[in-house]
Amino acid sequence: MFHDPRFWSAVAFVLFFVLFGRSLWKPLMSALDGRAERIRAELDEAARLRREAEQMLEDATRDREAAIAEAKELVEHSLREAAIIAEQANKNAAAVAARCEQMAKDRIASAERSALREVREMAIEIAIQATGETLAASLNADTDGKIVDKSISDMPAVLSQRAA
Repeated sequence: MFHDPRFWSAVAFVLFFVLFGRSLWKPLMSALDGRAERIRAELDEAARLRREAEQMLEDATRDREAAIAEAKELVEHSLREAAIIAEQANKNAAAVAARCEQMAKDRIASAERSALREVREMAIEIAIQATGETLAASLNADTDGKIVDKSISDMPAVLSQRAA
């Protein structure tokens, strides 16, 4: 056993730590304590950053939900406005169509009155012409003169009746 190099290595190792253990233990412990303190500070910083990130996420989620709600409200408001505008446009179109229909009816009625007037005037002209031809063929010159004189004398009364 005393001749074995492993034995002497173990004895040297134990003696090294017995003699120098205290002087090595304090710096080693202070280095480890310092490192542990740095790790604790980094963990605290990471926890603080995580809380801030979670708070920012909550704020962003709230803002997003508020924006979505606002967008929905805007869409609903726009749809309501569009419905009102469409209804008003339908009413306006119906009113324009009614006015156009009434104008067409008025034009048709006016054209009917005009056509009736023209037909009456043509009928009167034809009747006058036929009467003139019939009278010219059946009356002599003496009777003819009397009828013309009577017609001329009755003309003011006939014209005043027509004017009224």
